[in-house]
Amino acid sequence: MGKYVAQRLIAAAFAFIIIVALIFFVLFSMPGNIVSDPTIKETVRKAIEEKYHLNEPLPVQFAYFIRNYMNLDFGTSLFVRPGVAVFDVFKERIGVTIQLNLFSALFTLPVGMFFGITMALKKDSIYDIIASSLVVFFISVPGFVMAAALQYFLAYKLGWFPIVLAPEVKLNWTKFHSMILPIFALSFGSIASIARLLRAELAEALTSEYMLLAKAKGLTFRQRVVRHALRNACVPLASTFLYLFIGVLSSSLVIENIFGVPGLSKVLVSSINAKDHQLTLGITYFYVLIGLLMSIAADLSYGIVDPRIRMGGRKDE
Repeated sequence: MGKYVAQRLIAAAFAFIIIVALIFFVLFSMPGNIVSDPTIKETVRKAIEEKYHLNEPLPVQFAYFIRNYMNLDFGTSLFVRPGVAVFDVFKERIGVTIQLNLFSALFTLPVGMFFGITMALKKDSIYDIIASSLVVFFISVPGFVMAAALQYFLAYKLGWFPIVLAPEVKLNWTKFHSMILPIFALSFGSIASIARLLRAELAEALTSEYMLLAKAKGLTFRQRVVRHALRNACVPLASTFLYLFIGVLSSSLVIENIFGVPGLSKVLVSSINAKDHQLTLGITYFYVLIGLLMSIAADLSYGIVDPRIRMGGRKDE
């Protein structure tokens, strides 16, 4: 197990370096540069070029960039938050993004499992047909379309929720109430995916031979479902949920802008438009790091959920 974890960490480190290099070279190869603004004073321009070695070839700039990141120097925002360290901007905006994604994950898992279990237990019933149709609908509709529809009908027409996020700094009822629509917009697609997967896995488990054996042993239907069918059906669900969390995190880049959430996505879009490359790189690498860590956790989750799955063991002779 330890050897397998080490191998996955090494592979993730190489993947991270490759992704970092691709993003860096794509950004700095775009027309213009971060000091092309004619309003910047000449002395400031020279200071920026000297600090980030902009007059050097791109490979040399990348080498200095990696050295700075290894020393935890993430640079300074030049245009979005002039003079403010990238890490400070990140700290200011990460809180609301984490809140939004955490609430969405806490809402997604139980609701998705509820519908998946009930659909499997009532397979081919009217409830299953209606729920399956809704699952297909929510999987097919893009998140930004769902967000716009919720914003129009529930916020603008009915007035049940605020159209944009409340400006409160601390998390209170007013702010949480304004976060409900973004949470729904982020969750519906993931709920549908979990429900569809769990329904398929549980429906197959309910008709397996070990369920007949459990019935022959005298276990009740509920005991057979909880102890055997549901446990086996949740094995692929563990890793799927982690990958869905990555999808929710990436979807929040769009949802946050629709609902005016002052999170990382709004800063990221502003930094891209302003060619504030240091800020763009800092936020982008956060998402890349989270994605790689989640992929490792997804691989390891198989062995945790089902001990019969061996991780990194020797192949049978």
